[in-house]
Amino acid sequence: MRHGQRTAYAQDLAYVHHESFGMPAQGAGPIVLGGLRRAGFRKGLIVDLGCGSGILARKLTESGYDVLGVDLSSEMIRLAARTAPLATFKRASLLDVELPPCVAVTAIGECFNYVFDPRNTLATLSRVFRRVYSALQPGGLLLCDVAGPGRLGQGQVRQSLYDNKDWTMYVRTEENRTGTRLTRDILLFRRVGSRYRRSDEHHALKLYPPELIASRLESVGFRVRRLRGYVPTHLRALWPVFLAQKPR
Repeated sequence: MRHGQRTAYAQDLAYVHHESFGMPAQGAGPIVLGGLRRAGFRKGLIVDLGCGSGILARKLTESGYDVLGVDLSSEMIRLAARTAPLATFKRASLLDVELPPCVAVTAIGECFNYVFDPRNTLATLSRVFRRVYSALQPGGLLLCDVAGPGRLGQGQVRQSLYDNKDWTMYVRTEENRTGTRLTRDILLFRRVGSRYRRSDEHHALKLYPPELIASRLESVGFRVRRLRGYVPTHLRALWPVFLAQKPR
């Protein structure tokens, strides 16, 4: 893996995420499709950064758009190819993947926050925003969410247990006292045949004030709207969603 990129969403966690944690991707579909139609785009290429298991890509291709999905996880790419067979997928970092001319770019599920690629900083994100702006056709859209300070609660720790018929997962989430970093330690047991297989992952996210992200988007030329969320269960003030449009 280049540039010190770290393994994330290995086989078992990718499976669990696809089966049980796809709500943001499902909710993002109507938002980006509605925005594109209002902008007059009934077809064209959409680049899905941090595409995960292809849930959003499937919705977009079923609606007649072409999709290029990008993700660091080879297991997510494998699932995505099966979930959305009409889309094209590439394993790469969103920080430097080549962005072809397109009508929209999506980045759903805090993928701008994750530091699986340790080069991910506010400065590199600003460069990503400029590259997205350059790739978009006039009137094109960027739909993304970026977790902010207070995502959990500054200095807070939460322990969560999820139990399913073929897997059990424990997640310990902690936000540092300055509200700049969130970590998740994940312990997962998945049934494989008659036994359970254990997997462990450590996820770290940098947290950015929403006003700062909006300012960086506007500085490259976007018109920015802040949405309340993708679906009702995700109306979280500190997990803001941005719908940014390149002026015509």
